[in-house]
Amino acid sequence: MADKEKDSKKVSRRKFLVKGGLGTIGVVAIGAYLFRSPIRRQILGVVNSLEAPYLDNIDQPMIWFEVTSDNNILLHSPKMEMGQGTFTGIAQMAAEELSVSMNQIRVVHAASSTGNVDSFATGGSTSISGLWKPLRELSAMLRVMLLKEAAFKMNVGVDQLAVVDGVISGNGKTLTYAQAAEGVENWEVPDVPVLKDAKDYKYIGKPIARVDLDAKVYGDPIFGMDAEMPDMLYGAVVRPSKIGSTFVSADTKAAESMPGVVKIVVEEDFVGVVAKSMIEAENSKDAINVTWDSYDNLNTDAIVKMMTVGNGKSSVIQQNGDSFDDQDEVVTLEFRSPIGAHAQIEPNGVVAYVDGDSATIKISTQVVGLTRKEVAKRLDLDVEKVNVIPTYLGGGFGRRLHTPHAVQAAIMSKAVGKPVKYFFSRKEEFQHDMFRPPTHHVIKGKLNTEGYLDGLEHQFVSGDVATDSALIPNALTNFLGADVGAIRGGFIQYTAIPNFKAECWHVALPFATSWWRSLGLLANTFAMESFIDEMALKANKNAVDFRLHQIADEPIDIRLKNVIKVAAEKANYSEEVKDGRAMGFAASIDANTPCAQVAEVSIVDNEIVVHKVTVAMDPGLAVNPDQIRAQCEGCVIMGMSAVLYEQMFVVDGELTPTIYGPYQMALMKNAPKEIDVVLLQGKDTPGAVGEPPLGPIGAAIANAVRRLTGERLTELPLKLSKKA
Repeated sequence: MADKEKDSKKVSRRKFLVKGGLGTIGVVAIGAYLFRSPIRRQILGVVNSLEAPYLDNIDQPMIWFEVTSDNNILLHSPKMEMGQGTFTGIAQMAAEELSVSMNQIRVVHAASSTGNVDSFATGGSTSISGLWKPLRELSAMLRVMLLKEAAFKMNVGVDQLAVVDGVISGNGKTLTYAQAAEGVENWEVPDVPVLKDAKDYKYIGKPIARVDLDAKVYGDPIFGMDAEMPDMLYGAVVRPSKIGSTFVSADTKAAESMPGVVKIVVEEDFVGVVAKSMIEAENSKDAINVTWDSYDNLNTDAIVKMMTVGNGKSSVIQQNGDSFDDQDEVVTLEFRSPIGAHAQIEPNGVVAYVDGDSATIKISTQVVGLTRKEVAKRLDLDVEKVNVIPTYLGGGFGRRLHTPHAVQAAIMSKAVGKPVKYFFSRKEEFQHDMFRPPTHHVIKGKLNTEGYLDGLEHQFVSGDVATDSALIPNALTNFLGADVGAIRGGFIQYTAIPNFKAECWHVALPFATSWWRSLGLLANTFAMESFIDEMALKANKNAVDFRLHQIADEPIDIRLKNVIKVAAEKANYSEEVKDGRAMGFAASIDANTPCAQVAEVSIVDNEIVVHKVTVAMDPGLAVNPDQIRAQCEGCVIMGMSAVLYEQMFVVDGELTPTIYGPYQMALMKNAPKEIDVVLLQGKDTPGAVGEPPLGPIGAAIANAVRRLTGERLTELPLKLSKKA
């Protein structure tokens, strides 16, 4: 009978969870120490290009996987599926090392009770790249564990066994994974085995169909709005319409006697209603008279004035060579971007049930660990007694990187002793978003005698993006010297220029701003790549050649050059206006992923029409090329919507619009007829995908408009003057 290896690691669930939880804390503490040092600027550059590793639960396969009785694998994903295709990518990686077929893998969101909790978030374009190594290792470890159990049961040496599609065979005998796992209670976790070579991949690198496709096509109840619990009631929360509001008092008498009302819940920071139906909860909420202390007269003009370079606190994030201020040859342009909403289809909501000393939360969230901690802290519960069950997200884009409404629903549930379902109205979702902050940019450049840049300076101002959020407290900004979200795209990528400088200014806004897909990348790249294009025109040089000449020769620079060349070649880039159409070019690097885009544009009835967008991107190894192309297409459409239509205003202290329609977004008729995506592989591991393609689109469109009309558009959303 084959002996099991005696030197295998035995990891208890408790020890494993403690080990996983310390990872992020250690990184932050070390970072805090380093950022006090004089090399902060260099470290900011590293942070800007960092490909974040996965820091939790990486050596205990049994909290990631279940082997089912029908010989399938249930994978409990700590990363959320919000339309980006993560479930499919991780299923491909797991199937590869587990030696099972794709139809044997089912991916579900990991409830916090499984112990498989991501202590950070699903965001930052890190789901596939962060799990690339640890998930394959976990899968390979599980495969070895199952082979050892099969060898024990079959009385065959492990080295005599082979596995195909979850069926183990050797010496004329066979066992399925399910049979090998049956009855085993104490698993021995081995060291990480050798992973498969790329030449042997069956699924990685292939355009596998999405594993969540059927559920979405058939309308299965998989989203947060579908969530239910037995005998549940419905909640609503009174929210102010004006920004900067603090609760003073509430008169609930009229609401208490309204039909269906079960209880009015008055807390120090909110007033909630629990009723028998959603409409009854909403009606009674409207009958509550709340007194708020608010900003009454604040308007957009005041916000624009506030968000101007020179206001707030500044930090130089990049510098090389000399300053070139106050010289006659210096060209200066200013750019602005507006307040932007997330405007995701599914509003935020939750179903919560507090039963004695435990709580169950069903929610669409990007932050399972944070949500669990906040509920536990507010209700004074043991964190282990709070089970957060994530659902699919009907759009995330950073909006669900903080979901404190779970706390409100839990408080209301505790007050009535039953589950409570509570969702934002569309108006509440718009008015109480965590907005993309407005920005202002002042960019200066000087050409040398050869017509290339001798100096370039980018100064930009932003509100909070990543810091002062639930994920990254404001104290960390003091160590970093800059908001790590706001600086995305703000660095100068043309580092062959002799003299350059980038400086970020931070202004505290009177309303909440935070993570928005691609963070500062969209606005920063729009400004920088529009300016670069203008300088190419001033130098009378081809926009592509002008860029290539000023890019250095480090590995990331070579990858940037390659995507620029491929995008130009694939689009047959030309600076000639032909048949009323022009092309615009732009490129950016985000999270170590270079991307270049060419937009083909015309003007119809004084409106900008985008006909075609060519995308060249180097995400490294493409786990699922179709998935990446879909991400590029989605980013192009979302970016187009942001740069051509979307903006929020402040009117008499209220954020508006509060409904689709008045909040303009790109419609199907506005989409380009063609989006052509070319993928390059400049490295052997997967890189960021979900946000980098948002960078170039705004400048690419604006640069095309410049060639069509002669007008340099410097404000988002892009609007032509009446002369066009």
